[in-house]
Amino acid sequence: TSSSSSSIWLLSCRKLKFFTRIRRFLQSKAARKQYGSSASDHSNKLRIVNNTDEEEDLVVEKTESELDGSMALQKSVKRLHFGSWEEKEMAAKAIEKLAKEDVKVRKLMAELGVIHMLVSMVDTEVVGRRLAAIKALIELADGTLTNKELMLEAGILSKLPKDIDAVDDQTRHEFAELLLSLSSISNTPFSLAKTEVLQFLIAILESATSIETKETCLGVACNLSAVLENARPLVSNGTVHTLLKLSSFKELSEKALAALGHLVLTLMGKKAMEDSSMVPENLIEILTWENKPKCQELSAYILMILAHQSSTQRDKMSKAGIVPVLLEVSLLGSPLAQKRAMKLLQWFKDERQAKMGPHSGPQTARIAIGSPLHPREAQEGKKMMKNLVKQSLHKNMEMITRRANAAGDSSNLKSLVLSTSSKSLPY
Repeated sequence: TSSSSSSIWLLSCRKLKFFTRIRRFLQSKAARKQYGSSASDHSNKLRIVNNTDEEEDLVVEKTESELDGSMALQKSVKRLHFGSWEEKEMAAKAIEKLAKEDVKVRKLMAELGVIHMLVSMVDTEVVGRRLAAIKALIELADGTLTNKELMLEAGILSKLPKDIDAVDDQTRHEFAELLLSLSSISNTPFSLAKTEVLQFLIAILESATSIETKETCLGVACNLSAVLENARPLVSNGTVHTLLKLSSFKELSEKALAALGHLVLTLMGKKAMEDSSMVPENLIEILTWENKPKCQELSAYILMILAHQSSTQRDKMSKAGIVPVLLEVSLLGSPLAQKRAMKLLQWFKDERQAKMGPHSGPQTARIAIGSPLHPREAQEGKKMMKNLVKQSLHKNMEMITRRANAAGDSSNLKSLVLSTSSKSLPY
């Protein structure tokens, strides 16, 4: 009935267009005879008539395209609900194309029950059919909170493959893209930090999957870790260990560190990082990546959280050689990395009489060198300490010069260091 009514409406529009042109042609002919207008006036009137006809053509064409789109939508929905499996796959591909065009179409499809049917198609073992359903769901989830909630309500998370090895890389990537879209939901009663989701993410991150798919999964982990309630399931499923391993890869480090930066703010996440054998060595190594300023900033941030009010962690960092690396970052890093490196250097200044403040980290008091009863020994001790400090600074500056590939002569730098007092040290 709907298709016949659409055909009648289309035929009516075409008839209306035809008779309107005939009427205007007769009116212009009668006007020419009555007023005897000149040739120029006649041409102007014809131009006006032609412009009006073109506008009518555009309106009719737009109406025809809207009718064609409506008919295509109705046909696809009908096939998806009542067609064979082959027709359902074709309908899913058509719905994917229609959903790309307009957000109103996506909302209309949800009202027509398309989402539940597509979610049920994800369970199929036919690769092409499953991919068509997932791609259609990705387009339907774009920019529509209601559609995302309908997918979660329909049980899309339970459709994730249990065995990653049995799924091809393209299907893994499409699943990851769908989870990335769903994980951007905020203020929703649905929790995505479920066992099946976390197992799926970790399985992909630890498998021989493409870098692009792993990067998408890291985006999902970053979105999930930003929600405080998700910290416990993420940590208990071993996500911290996986993120620390991936942070050593420059292609994946930034998103992995961003997720770790969220988790380190929780007690469970901080404890998991403190107990890891990769901390602090991995994070200190990332500080040396001069061509990755964002990674340097995130690594310094995590180290600050771990070092704050923890002499054990500061001692581990000091033994791992963090001080010269921090000195290099404080001179050559980005402004934010420099600021964080200077803060850490301040905390490592003197651990013997550390005084912990609520916000500023450990503070230390100055200790007099030598004994007041032996002025000569005190003077010699000060002189010896000053020479040691100069030698240490000279060694660090030479290392920084080599890493930065300085073009100038290092002799000028040596003379500058030797003429600098120990008060210029930032730590």
